[in-house]
Amino acid sequence: MAVKMRLTRMGKKKAPLYRIVVADSRNARDGKVIDEVGTYDPNLEPSGFKFDEEKAKKWLVNGAQPTETVGKLLKAAGIEK
Repeated sequence: MAVKMRLTRMGKKKAPLYRIVVADSRNARDGKVIDEVGTYDPNLEPSGFKFDEEKAKKWLVNGAQPTETVGKLLKAAGIEK
């Protein structure tokens, strides 16, 4: 099973909010998730994000591959493998 850390869209039309989740890469973007590790709000200036660092590090150590956007957020938060 290929596990990815990616964004799931929430919020209203034209005002997106995202959850940072761990999910099977074969599932739909807003489909079934394994675990939620944080949130991302691009509407704030500057963009706001929060991570549960323990969960994020655990999933990275266990082999979850972050998408490009989530990888940038992890780097900005100072979380690396």
